[in-house]
Amino acid sequence: MITLSDITLMRGSKVLLENASVQLFPGHKTALIGSNGCGKSSLFALLRQELSVDAGECQVPAQWRIVSVAQETPAVARSAIDYVIDGDAHLRGLQQALIDAEAKQDGDAMGRIHGMLEHAGAYDVEARAATILAGLGFTTAQLTSPVTDFSGGWRMRLNLAQALLCPSDLLLLDEPTNHLDLDAVIWLEKWLQRYAGTLLLISHDKAFIDNTVEQIVSVEQQKLVTYTGNYSAFERQRAERLRLQNIEFQKQQDKIAHLESFINRFKAKASKAKQAQSRIKQLEKMEQLLPAHAASEFSFEFAPPAGLPNPLIQMRDVKLGYGEQVILSNVKLNLVPGSRIGLLGRNGQGKSTLIKLLAGVHGPMEGSFTAAKGLNVGYFAQHQLEYLDPEASALLHLQRLDSKTTEQALRDFLGGFGFHGDQALAPVAPMSGGEKARLVLALIVYQKPNLLLLDEPTNHLDLEMRHALNMALQGFSGAMVLVSHDRFLLSSVCEDFYLVDSGSAEPFNGDLDDYRQWILAQQPNDKDNKEEKPKIDRKAEKRREAEFRQSVAPLKKAIEKHEKAMEKVSLALSEVETELADPALYDDTNKARLLALLEKQTTLKQQMDDHEAAWLEAQETIELTRAEYESER
Repeated sequence: MITLSDITLMRGSKVLLENASVQLFPGHKTALIGSNGCGKSSLFALLRQELSVDAGECQVPAQWRIVSVAQETPAVARSAIDYVIDGDAHLRGLQQALIDAEAKQDGDAMGRIHGMLEHAGAYDVEARAATILAGLGFTTAQLTSPVTDFSGGWRMRLNLAQALLCPSDLLLLDEPTNHLDLDAVIWLEKWLQRYAGTLLLISHDKAFIDNTVEQIVSVEQQKLVTYTGNYSAFERQRAERLRLQNIEFQKQQDKIAHLESFINRFKAKASKAKQAQSRIKQLEKMEQLLPAHAASEFSFEFAPPAGLPNPLIQMRDVKLGYGEQVILSNVKLNLVPGSRIGLLGRNGQGKSTLIKLLAGVHGPMEGSFTAAKGLNVGYFAQHQLEYLDPEASALLHLQRLDSKTTEQALRDFLGGFGFHGDQALAPVAPMSGGEKARLVLALIVYQKPNLLLLDEPTNHLDLEMRHALNMALQGFSGAMVLVSHDRFLLSSVCEDFYLVDSGSAEPFNGDLDDYRQWILAQQPNDKDNKEEKPKIDRKAEKRREAEFRQSVAPLKKAIEKHEKAMEKVSLALSEVETELADPALYDDTNKARLLALLEKQTTLKQQMDDHEAAWLEAQETIELTRAEYESER
């Protein structure tokens, strides 16, 4: 069990935790949540013994194997699968020890190391590594590719695979879904559900937390507060606690009023009825949960666009790709005001390619693509973070978009995205990934788009900012196309889903639960991993099975016979030894009886040895016969 007792943890002069206590029990799965900078990652460093407490006591079982995801990936020429296996330093050490023993021709050491290697899982480690890599989206061909061939995001997947492969008693995962697509998130979720050790997870993905943990530890006002259940249970418990404390949440009530206004305006219109019903369902859910986010520093909404042409984009029989490579064909898609589409599909099938076409990054190879006059696209993608001016402040970025609005008005707007006071005047260069993502979203919102294209917008955003984005998207009146591994966001803001797979983009008839089942059903037959299997002659197979059963039948009878004999001999031997334990037997008057019993004991032991030898011989013969049968198959 991990026990933190009244600990104080500081980084420099900043107090992260003060007199904080928590207990984590073996085998439990726990999510550690809190705002960015509250000390979650520092707590991980403490458990890895990279930091020490400034006060209090941190107790972690000395024998526990603690595994976490490496943050850096060396640019090495090792293949992907070898790099992942390298993460198990104990196993690699045993393999090197075996090489050394073989070089010295030390038979005793070789035998001992082989036993240790088997215990360490050396003989199926490649199969286990390949399974993990396939689950995280790597193709069979990529397993032998050097690490240097992979981009930063894919190298982080390799580091995650290393951590999952290593035997561990405590697994520390800090934002493991940040570089994953939805398919890999679903696979990882299933893997963690089967994980037998203790899990401590930092994540901003609400659905992922909901499906993997049974306890929440929340960093609140420099304390560690424990909640039983998953993230949804945490929200309900915390909301109730905050209600009892009479915390003001008028900000959220304004959001409810905004949604109610949308519902009242459009529920009577047939063309808007579906959207109004969607808002009603979300309103019912959010009214229960809003107080849990009452203290959030983030609050913004999309202003009505200057115009809403209908349709915004029309596509007919579109073919798109790069150069000569066709990614998608025969795409038909109409985007009208109010369209709220989520793109689903496995990695590399063309979701981002379709988004880029809609954003005008590239044109179609063939087909009809018509954008309305007055189309105003707000496009969010991870690469856009790189286009921010590193020397400019958040305020200056906004002033470049709008030089006429007052500085105070712009600063008020930035405050809704968490840029308060001097933060609005600080340069972009030292900002975290989350801060840069918030700034890009702020720039998009400020330009009042009528079409939102969001490609993984929640990467690097914490839970509070994700909640604010979710709320803002509820009131957006334009069209939206979303790619995200955040299922809570997808289910909250999307009304239709399209499946991008096998060169096409078609409406998906189902919800995200249906998509999860579709993904899990696809994994065993992934076209990148399946091999052509030889056809099996069923008649010949049954004939060989019959021959095998016939050949081992006498051996099985012999084994049964010897087992019964050993049971009978064991019983008799037990009776003899009971009599031999009687002290009176060793009197001179009982000498003849003692000698008879000792002779009987010797005879019975010899019989037991004979039956055991015969039993072992029959077992070995069956195993050899089975091995021959399997090799013929």
